[in-house]
Amino acid sequence: MKPAWQRPEPAEYVRIYRQKSLAVLEAIPEADIARLIEILHAARKSKCQIFVCGNGGSAATASHFAAGLGKDGSWGRQEKFRVQSLTDNVPWITSVANDADYSQIFVEQLKNHAQRGDVLVAFSGSGNSPNVIRAAEWGNENGLLTVGITGRPGGALGMLARHCIFIESAHLGHVEEAHFLVQHLVSYYFVEEK
Repeated sequence: MKPAWQRPEPAEYVRIYRQKSLAVLEAIPEADIARLIEILHAARKSKCQIFVCGNGGSAATASHFAAGLGKDGSWGRQEKFRVQSLTDNVPWITSVANDADYSQIFVEQLKNHAQRGDVLVAFSGSGNSPNVIRAAEWGNENGLLTVGITGRPGGALGMLARHCIFIESAHLGHVEEAHFLVQHLVSYYFVEEK
């Protein structure tokens, strides 16, 4: 048996990591994903705007999700998603971060574009990113339906979001992998919709 401090050989590490990752992916709550699909279906039907945000890997997932709904989930259909990733306007983000502070980068965009009844989907591994929290708080105060997709324990986002999907892990890698699967499960529901 190896000492606890010794890193496994690469092949063993990959095997162990993959086993842990698969267990986390298997534990994604199906009913919570189904509820998110219902929320987005209703938003599309009523022509509400859907905003998506996150930081780092979660920013990439937010952008991918917006593209998946906006292009693939809307392609060739009469009803289209009105979806926007708040992570994609780099000049706006950097000017707000420079002139105010980084915690305001999403909420300032929402102030310009969001209306009562719109949806905010926030990805955050920890659930404690100040800019995500500010956006969720503002969303709740201004009549948006807020959705949090986070890890465990979920942080402030887990308590703030009106609908939350918790990934049963605190390991950021596994949480981000699961977040990516969540956005694909939802997007492809609409892509493959008859």
